[in-house]
Amino acid sequence: MTDGRAAPTLTARQPKAVHSALTVLEAVARLGAGASARDISRELGLPRATTYRLLNLLVQDEYLVRTPDLAGFALGAKVVQLASVAAPPARLTSAARGVLADTRASLRGGVHVVFFVNGRLTVVDADPDFPLSDAVRLVREPDRFAIGRLLLVERGVADPGAVRDFEEIGATRQLGELAPGYGCVAVPILDGAGGFAGALGFSGSRRRAEDPTEVLTVLKPAAARLGPLVV
Repeated sequence: MTDGRAAPTLTARQPKAVHSALTVLEAVARLGAGASARDISRELGLPRATTYRLLNLLVQDEYLVRTPDLAGFALGAKVVQLASVAAPPARLTSAARGVLADTRASLRGGVHVVFFVNGRLTVVDADPDFPLSDAVRLVREPDRFAIGRLLLVERGVADPGAVRDFEEIGATRQLGELAPGYGCVAVPILDGAGGFAGALGFSGSRRRAEDPTEVLTVLKPAAARLGPLVV
């Protein structure tokens, strides 16, 4: 008993439901961001109706989020929060921290490093002088941030605007959507196979994100230097 109310009890059927929900989370982690209900149903051998019901419950409780096109699912903020408690935080090597310090000294604004791990974002080093506006929202709504849009480009589920930006300038952007007058830009940090290991992001005035030429002349070489140091 707590504060006069009976503690919740499990019925005979609930443990099976809990197990099914956990297997859905594991399937999304394996398949990566953008996995559809059909993909998950096929992966687990679950009836389509059961899969939809579990997915909707997990989205409602923020363990999963829908991708911007509403066609797929990705791990949500609560899963990332649990993972951050269970696992030691990722850290940059001293050499990588040196590159990051040089980059921050060259740009008047926030510079952040994020890793892409199993289809989700892991903030590794947020700029202490220009913090991320909302780290939890970045995980929950990656399409609202340049860094998150880069992950969605890598997963093949980004909106056309983000894809067009990446094809034209090799970066993704967000312009004043979270705070008027501010924006952000992100470039990929590549692994040895040319995949996206993570992102190097800049946040600052909207003007500098609208015309990111100056920012990209610093971010792109820095990301190239970071690649061998973080993978």
